[in-house]
Amino acid sequence: MSNIDVGKKAPQFTLDGTGGGWSLGDAAGGAVVLYFYPRDNTPGCTQEGEDFAAAHPQFKKAKTLILGISADSMASHEKFKQKMGFPFDLLSDPDKKVCKLYDVIQEKSMYGKKFMGIERSTFLIDGKGVLGQAWRKVKVNGHAAAVLAAVKAL
Repeated sequence: MSNIDVGKKAPQFTLDGTGGGWSLGDAAGGAVVLYFYPRDNTPGCTQEGEDFAAAHPQFKKAKTLILGISADSMASHEKFKQKMGFPFDLLSDPDKKVCKLYDVIQEKSMYGKKFMGIERSTFLIDGKGVLGQAWRKVKVNGHAAAVLAAVKAL
């Protein structure tokens, strides 16, 4: 049973990020896109970040903040953000507290081995702090465009 449901208040949290500490309450009044991704500098995660970066001006026009979250360290995030030139902040969740809060730690399998890891997921939270939409098991291609369409429909 997920503790996060569309139409309910999104779970509150505070994390360190590339722009300093950030908490969900900081976005009051504006929509927020939280995208959880497995690891900095991996092909899918890089592509997803690039897609959100390319659409950033349109998200900004729609008064929507984009934030990427993974369990990578702040040092890793700083390097990744700088290398890719992302116009949004990356939040570090090393103990996966927020990942668990949003129920994105799932059993994954790679090369026949099963392990618990971050399932690529995106959450759209409206200006009142209510979860408007959730995407799970995200496929990167076309995802940022789908999220942008949902933002415009808010």
